[in-house]
Amino acid sequence: MYNEASVVGAVITGLRKVFPYVVCVDDGSTDGSQDAARAAGAVVVQHPINLGQGASLQTGIEYALNDPDLDCIVTFDADGQHRVEDAQAMAGRITSGEAEIVLGSRFLDKRTKISPAKRLVLRTAAIQSRMATGMALTDAHNGLRALSPKVAKGIHLTQNRMAHASELVHQVAEMKPKWVEQPVEIIYTDYSKAKGQSLLNSVNILADLLFR
Repeated sequence: MYNEASVVGAVITGLRKVFPYVVCVDDGSTDGSQDAARAAGAVVVQHPINLGQGASLQTGIEYALNDPDLDCIVTFDADGQHRVEDAQAMAGRITSGEAEIVLGSRFLDKRTKISPAKRLVLRTAAIQSRMATGMALTDAHNGLRALSPKVAKGIHLTQNRMAHASELVHQVAEMKPKWVEQPVEIIYTDYSKAKGQSLLNSVNILADLLFR
């Protein structure tokens, strides 16, 4: 989380109805997000400065792997754009042994309301990822994922900003785990768009993929 004090408490409260262990990686927030997250029942791991989503994801994975009883890691955005029900279904596919990683896709059903321009950009990014990795993903930049401990141990992200999503897919492809996609809904609000879900941000992701 990064400066999510106005929403993160409600997000954690919703998660803890299903997931008893919630870890928030605070990426240098200055608005009291840490206090809001702790008050809602999360463990907070803090970066002293803002390092970006990739670094935060790596910190969270490494923290979770210290738990000897760990059976699944779910990555879940702090801004309220993901649904707990989707995360629960994805975790179930890991703990049942059906898959070793479950990747959320907003394009496998019609719940997510998305502009044609943004849809085109994200579809193009998925095609590029498929060509680069051989994984036939329909949505390569979805932050909702469920990972087995085995897969999580193989994730070593070095891209600290938005490019971490494509880096993660590349690393997963090299591991060749059992993987599936899960239909999920992304809830776009004025708040989440302001935090990085705009069309311009999607274009930046695509440009980063093509020119990196």
